[in-house]
Amino acid sequence: MDEQWHLNSIGAAEAWETTTGDPGIIVAVLDTGIDQNNQDLSSKVVGEVNFSDSTTSDDLNGHGTHMAGTIAAIAPECRLMNVKVADDAGKCQASVVARGIRLAVDNGAKVINMSLDVASSSDLEEAVNYAWSKGALVVAAAGNDGNSAPTYPASYANCVAVAATDESDSLASFSNHGDWVDVAAPGDCIYSTWLDNQCEVKSGTSSAAALVSGVAALVFSVVTDNNLDRSVNDKVRQAIENSCSPINADGVGKGRVNALEAVKQAASSSSVSS
Repeated sequence: MDEQWHLNSIGAAEAWETTTGDPGIIVAVLDTGIDQNNQDLSSKVVGEVNFSDSTTSDDLNGHGTHMAGTIAAIAPECRLMNVKVADDAGKCQASVVARGIRLAVDNGAKVINMSLDVASSSDLEEAVNYAWSKGALVVAAAGNDGNSAPTYPASYANCVAVAATDESDSLASFSNHGDWVDVAAPGDCIYSTWLDNQCEVKSGTSSAAALVSGVAALVFSVVTDNNLDRSVNDKVRQAIENSCSPINADGVGKGRVNALEAVKQAASSSSVSS
């Protein structure tokens, strides 16, 4: 198996000819933490907070480090914010996730990655809406139940819900899907960073969401605020969704993300003043 198939399939290398990311763009990783000693990630982390029941903001689970590494693989020059909302067993609550969202936004995150799902709550939806109103883009995993039942926060209107595809560019067997899903991205057998400076292969819509967050960071790096009737995060979302490549599957929204085309579209629209 090609360890980089997921990067190749979305045109990441071609997108890097335009941008590898802007250090001013921060992606908040709301997860089990990020391994503080990881040699590939530690220098990219600009802030951390622990909202979980764990005694440390460090990642003792591995999931958050895997997501952070996936995001960094797509947008290597962007920065990461470690917002630990899940405990060391990977469990989290909606109220804690909502706190994490607000903290991330108030501290400058432009992209918020949530490779998780929790029970729906008014507080959580309000936090997602707050992030959108402040110019951030919230990205969340659609879930791994293999059905069409909506999950949260992914199915909120102001959140990008991400399904997973496999190496054949089809919907992954485990991926949730439905008319509430916005886009899809590779999520089967994704190679990324793990604990103790190791790498692991994992599958899930978690990885697919992280890939979309990485693409969003690249798009934020090239888009500009030259059109007063649309916010920058709305431009980023539209560039990602409108540049998707179609796949032969239902319930995957606009299709599979295309980093190259998303960056091209955003860069083109930003070069013309209105």
